[in-house]
Amino acid sequence: MGLSGLALAAVWLAVRITPLQPVSAAGQTVRVGAAPLGWTLSGPGRLDLFGQTLPTGPHFEGPIRPRLELTRIKEDAEVARLLRSGDHQRLTLEVGRKLASGWLRYGAWETGVAAGLVALPLLAWTGLRRIPPGRTVLVLATGLALVTAVNTIGLHLLASDTPQVLREVRSLRDLVGASPLAPVPRAEGPPLGEVRAVVLGDSTAAGTGNRPLPDPSDLDRACQRSADSYPQALARANDWKVLNLACSGATVRDGVLGVQILGERVAPPQFAQAQRATEAFAVMVGVGANDVRWSDLVQLCAISPSCDDRASTAFFQNRLARFALDYRTLLRRLGALPQHPTVLVNEYYDPFGPDVTCLSDEGLTRRKAEVLSSRLAALNTVLRQGAEAAGFTTVKPDFEGHRLCSAQPYVQGPADRAPLHPTAAGALAIALSNQQALPADAHGPPAWSSFSH
Repeated sequence: MGLSGLALAAVWLAVRITPLQPVSAAGQTVRVGAAPLGWTLSGPGRLDLFGQTLPTGPHFEGPIRPRLELTRIKEDAEVARLLRSGDHQRLTLEVGRKLASGWLRYGAWETGVAAGLVALPLLAWTGLRRIPPGRTVLVLATGLALVTAVNTIGLHLLASDTPQVLREVRSLRDLVGASPLAPVPRAEGPPLGEVRAVVLGDSTAAGTGNRPLPDPSDLDRACQRSADSYPQALARANDWKVLNLACSGATVRDGVLGVQILGERVAPPQFAQAQRATEAFAVMVGVGANDVRWSDLVQLCAISPSCDDRASTAFFQNRLARFALDYRTLLRRLGALPQHPTVLVNEYYDPFGPDVTCLSDEGLTRRKAEVLSSRLAALNTVLRQGAEAAGFTTVKPDFEGHRLCSAQPYVQGPADRAPLHPTAAGALAIALSNQQALPADAHGPPAWSSFSH
């Protein structure tokens, strides 16, 4: 390989291994770098959001396009000051300016890495050939000058408009081109000062399929809330007032941050109701399964020859990417709650154990269960990485030894009222996991003994 070939190889490798450069703007920390080289002359960049890869809304000229990775979404002091002062224009201008600055800094680092990748083999070659020091310096200088020129010219020609395009970015919405969620209205009614904890989420938190509430409201019935849900278990064990707003079928858009249509009833946004609990020290969240259409995926898997075909995989990835964006919006809203409660994000339990023989009549095999479990794991990764970026805590209930087809399952089976949902014992296990995740000084002495009765 000649010197020119070595320089090109070094540039190609440097683009792949140079660390992304962190920048903070608008309450978010984003790492900026280059995506893997593409074969097209223009196209979108790449946004990594909670482990999901999304194309950016803006398109960039050239095969070298930016990669941006969101790593933190908590509001910082500068953002708070600018928001209080009403200087929103300066705030939005800062986003693009800092992204462009991060890209240029990445370019400088990438040039240095490429130079190092050329210098090392040249030093080894001159050493093996016992080339005199003077000529060695000349060879190194020539190699470094060549790779620097190739890299600088390459970035200019293959990514010339990237800094300008990034400077025009005002928010994450500009990057991904997603339509914004409607603002959450403030719920009518007096503050609920006696509420100690709030639960937002879907049918898993509602306790669907278990014993009904003793005196349910019309909305309780429509949402299929149960007396054996994990919020009710927490309330009984700790003698707390727990506001369970979870509702069967809820998604981030339709249920948590927006209204949810339930036949002839309309459930107000759960988050709006949660804002009334002004003294709540904890908010527990369990959402995502309906966003990715988990129930539909399970049913499709059961009737199909296999579950990992390209069509269903593409459908799941598309739904998961959309959920990641909506989930980010929810995390920001939770982080802005004035009482700064402890936020627990519940991951989903895996309902499938090593034995799935009880599901054979439903069309689910061991291989199909493994595919479904892998998709559930991908959803949990989004939940976990998003919570970590926001500074929240994730909770993973322990269903080991109590999955479907076991002697004492924590999961409702095919013949139960709500298959794959937690039983009363499963809800108790989820309650215990949440209890253990709460800081001890926030809720008083532990109530472990209460969970054993």
